[in-house]
Amino acid sequence: MTIKSFLLGSAAALVAVTGARAADAVVVAEPEAVEYVRVCDAYGKGFFYIPGTETCLKIGGYLRADVKGGDDVYKGGHVNQGSDPDGDGTYDFLTRATVRFDARSETELGTLRSFIETRFNYRNGSNGSSIPQAFIELGGFRIGTVDEIFGTWTGDAGNVINDDVINYQSGYSNQVSYTFNAGNGFSAIIGAEQGQVQTASYFNYDYRIDDYMPHVLAGAKYEQSWGKISGIVGYDSRVEEWAGKLRLDVKFTDTVSAWVMGGYQTNYDDAPLGRRNWFGTWEGDYAIWGGLAAKVSDKATINAQLAYESEGTLAGALNVAYEIVPGFTITPEFNYTKFDGARKDYSLAHGGNDDAFGGAIRFQRNF
Repeated sequence: MTIKSFLLGSAAALVAVTGARAADAVVVAEPEAVEYVRVCDAYGKGFFYIPGTETCLKIGGYLRADVKGGDDVYKGGHVNQGSDPDGDGTYDFLTRATVRFDARSETELGTLRSFIETRFNYRNGSNGSSIPQAFIELGGFRIGTVDEIFGTWTGDAGNVINDDVINYQSGYSNQVSYTFNAGNGFSAIIGAEQGQVQTASYFNYDYRIDDYMPHVLAGAKYEQSWGKISGIVGYDSRVEEWAGKLRLDVKFTDTVSAWVMGGYQTNYDDAPLGRRNWFGTWEGDYAIWGGLAAKVSDKATINAQLAYESEGTLAGALNVAYEIVPGFTITPEFNYTKFDGARKDYSLAHGGNDDAFGGAIRFQRNF
């Protein structure tokens, strides 16, 4: 057999085998089209479309560790001492994980929004969890549970860890509200709240309404590039008393801003740490808060707060919020309180002094 004949025969054999195997080849199905998650930029950063819908969703939150030492600047004595004057209060250690779900879509009646915040705490060996916020919004209408309006409408009392030593807010509450936004910097709100049971080592009071008349509120706000003016008034239907707050925020430069806020309540009950008004949670007829924020570098911001209530207590806080890397901030803080009135009596009765020096450090990762 010649080489030419051998090559021709081999080629014919390969063609025959290949044809036979082709008849038995497995048919692979065409891959289904993948629906990639689309970015939704209508409501800001972090939103994406839920696949198959026109609803935009944002998932975010933070993980936080707060460590406090020294004196308890809220009540006197040592932190984590509790009600035992001889207790070995050393440091207070709170670890908190918060996850938020924010879903929005457009309707013929405006933006439809649902918001849920879950919170998990581990504090000094004890677990705890809650859902402090869960509400539905349509246009300016809101219903559900959320921070009470009296505190949130005018804003927090500065970017300090212990901002409520002299309290300016009440807590969380089931509520119904409507917010009108004129689009020119002016907005207004009306609302009704159910109230809340509050329990602490120095007071225990039920702020919930006891008939069909809710606590009611009304507020207004005007905001421009220079800052804002805001005010809120609330009526406690259970004790039939009023409280109000007025606040001014000013932006001096892109890096320096300041604010001042005053609150007044009617017919303050001067029983020890009475707190007989759902809105006026400071001690005395009136209270004043003020603060400053100065961004001193790309990473560091200095925050300060001073607060005073008419019963005589003075509180101060100073911290530096330092962003180590984007999303991770460490904030050391120093606090001081000079007690007077019922607060002083309580501190002295529980092994404290008429003043308190405390320190805190916060590690927080936002996402």
